[in-house]
Amino acid sequence: MNQPPEPKADKSGVRRHNLSLVLRTVHEAGETTRAAVAARVGLTRPAVSSLVEQLLDLGLLVESGKTFSGQAGRPGTVLKPADTGPAGLGVEINVDYVTVRVVDLTGTDRVRRTEHLDNRDATAADVLARAARIAADALDAAAERHLAPAGAGLALPGLVSGGTVRQAPNLGWNEVPAEALFAEALADLRPGTADLPVASDNEANMAALAELWSGELGDLRTFLHLTGEIGVGGAVVVHGELLRGAHGFAGEIGHLVVDAEGPRCRCGSRGCLEQYAGQAALLAAAGATDVPDLARRAGTGEPSALAALADAGRMLGRALSGAVNLLDPEAVVLGGIYPRLMPWLAPAVAGELATRVVSGLWTPDTERLRPASATTDASRGAAALVLHDVLSDPLAYAPR
Repeated sequence: MNQPPEPKADKSGVRRHNLSLVLRTVHEAGETTRAAVAARVGLTRPAVSSLVEQLLDLGLLVESGKTFSGQAGRPGTVLKPADTGPAGLGVEINVDYVTVRVVDLTGTDRVRRTEHLDNRDATAADVLARAARIAADALDAAAERHLAPAGAGLALPGLVSGGTVRQAPNLGWNEVPAEALFAEALADLRPGTADLPVASDNEANMAALAELWSGELGDLRTFLHLTGEIGVGGAVVVHGELLRGAHGFAGEIGHLVVDAEGPRCRCGSRGCLEQYAGQAALLAAAGATDVPDLARRAGTGEPSALAALADAGRMLGRALSGAVNLLDPEAVVLGGIYPRLMPWLAPAVAGELATRVVSGLWTPDTERLRPASATTDASRGAAALVLHDVLSDPLAYAPR
């Protein structure tokens, strides 16, 4: 039986794809030339020059004025992403703070705002309105730098799907329409953002994306990412993609039970990992006021601080060894409060991994346990998610 011919690719669709290809190539390189782009993407130099000219006209690329002669032929003018125009707005809402970033197409933070607040003392609507106020202030500062948001990314605690926080035990949220509440509050403050696209995800997923896209992982693309805050969030990245599970809730390692007879958790279970390795649990066990105080006490060798960190490390290692046996990642990345505490946490975590991981690949000297990069967090991942949309379809986000 004869099959109907496949539809031919629409010329405008092909050009749209190629504009994305060229913009993404320049973005990944940071600085490059037309000739280098052509060699990288496999298009002719005239075709690349035409695409570059359009991206220059749209204000998405700029010429730096420098020339580069690393290849045969005449030196080429250096291209780089524009540091004005479309930007990503990233908003992280956590139990005790809100952080907002505006990141330009070069991947540079242009505005950052953090307010430390106990969000457990307010309603979900009030917390999201508070986040919108901080975001509006950041966008006002960004506008002075000739940046306009292409979209907003919300990094939220708990189980997130379809724009809704299904459950966030540490905040007491259930079925909160976070995207809608945030968008409405932001539009009230800045009417020009009424049609701004808003996307949301679990904050640990956003932090893992930040590490993947702008961290210091090199070629590593399969890893577990833990974020230590009041709770403990987790994300699984496999071959450069988030492993989401059937309902989008994969990675909730903070509620993995490490002691069935342990203390009651806000989720309703007992002995969850965050009851031992979360920020509140760590500080209480050590008698410390905050994480810097805990690090200071540990640095001076205070027994209660060292014991609390060793106990937390053992519980982290116990939970992680099960996850490593199940998922076989290349590395485990610890973010949030953990990088600051790695000197005292890591030995106990590594010891548990070495003992419990059946493959034998996780010996203490393999460096598979590593701290998250200093520049990556959930707010950066949320902003980067917006920028990836711009890079995927530049015509949809080009300045009008």
